[in-house]
Amino acid sequence: MKGSENRHVCVLGTQWGDEGKGKIVDVLSESFDVIVRFQGGANAGHTVKFEGEKHVLHLLPSGILRPGKIAVLGSGMVIEPVTLLEEIETVNRAGIETRGRLFISDRAHVVMPYHRLLDRAREERAGDSKIGTTLRGIGPCYEDKAARRGIRMADLIEPEALRIRLERILPQKNELLTELYGQAPLKLESVWKELSSAGEKLRETVVNVTEFLAELSEKKKRRILFEGAQGALLDLDLGTYPYVTSSNTCLSAVGTGSGFSPRKIDEVMGVVKAYTTRVGEGPFPSEIEGETAELLRETGNEYGATTGRPRRCGWLDMVALRHALTANDVDTLVITKLDVLDALPEIRAAVAYKNGEGRSVGFPASFEGRTLTVEWKTFPGWRSPTGGCRTFEELPEACRNYLAWISRAAGRPLRMISVGGDRDNVIRFDPPLWPETP
Repeated sequence: MKGSENRHVCVLGTQWGDEGKGKIVDVLSESFDVIVRFQGGANAGHTVKFEGEKHVLHLLPSGILRPGKIAVLGSGMVIEPVTLLEEIETVNRAGIETRGRLFISDRAHVVMPYHRLLDRAREERAGDSKIGTTLRGIGPCYEDKAARRGIRMADLIEPEALRIRLERILPQKNELLTELYGQAPLKLESVWKELSSAGEKLRETVVNVTEFLAELSEKKKRRILFEGAQGALLDLDLGTYPYVTSSNTCLSAVGTGSGFSPRKIDEVMGVVKAYTTRVGEGPFPSEIEGETAELLRETGNEYGATTGRPRRCGWLDMVALRHALTANDVDTLVITKLDVLDALPEIRAAVAYKNGEGRSVGFPASFEGRTLTVEWKTFPGWRSPTGGCRTFEELPEACRNYLAWISRAAGRPLRMISVGGDRDNVIRFDPPLWPETP
């Protein structure tokens, strides 16, 4: 494993999202020139704290908060233009200038007003069978992309092209809205005016990202950091389908989502929360309820950055984690929110799933109709604050033992540990650390 000389690095979530990737990317961005987001939309939420300020980002890569860094929104993303402009304005008001540093792929798809309306209407009609989306129109936008009826940033910045596309597509969407869901139709002229105005404001940021990144990497020898959104277990193909997001969240999506070959990436960092959370519906074998779950939720502020919904909480799930690490060819681990466990007298981890006959099974493609029980491993808590620790040796012994077990069970060394919300609440290892087991 290489050390800090790695030129191109990818940071991915290895659970159901909300692992704290935003902070990790923000910390790492100091050492990189370019930060690229390659999939997802405003359904993602990154919360970054520094200098007493909290910044919540949905579309912008968290690296935009570092002066002088280039931020890129790739072709695999779906972008709601008005939301993006509002986010840009928010960070500009905070004294962070984005002009000349933000670039958007001309091939990224646009989340249209009808996508949001359809998303909400479907979830409301589904009732108890709903997926639990963020209602941001992400799924319907990706559907249109796959059906080849999407509108891309290249269309958005050309008013006449945008009008032509809307004239073809909007009648179909209005028929769905009115006939199937009983809603009012959208007016072409108002939709066109709002979006063409947004397109004009974003025009200078839209580029051919494939060529842009190639030049930065090959000619200018810039270091590039790729930032995943959501988590590996929400991947459309490899996650807990159908309770997943509508994009590919894994390493392979870097190529299609940015035009940059994953073969050029030197290190893949997998971000792992010291426990597990999930927003929305879907299987969650290591979920817990009661006082401990509430303590994790309140101490860890486990509420969705995008929706504000309380997150479901549970223990670390090693079965699910190993699946994610394999699917993403993860090199090193970044453990986050370790400090949330400080007050617990006892900590548990799921080490196996067993079926009705008591035989261990791997991570299943479907949990529907299955009766699975969880085999647990129990660890003593450390009952001591870790927020002030800046070396591995400063951590309580029980804490070090827990981290050593995670590393060995996962088969990956530690690259970083986060022990608080601020930038400086981190322990870094270069080269990566294989902790000694007790």
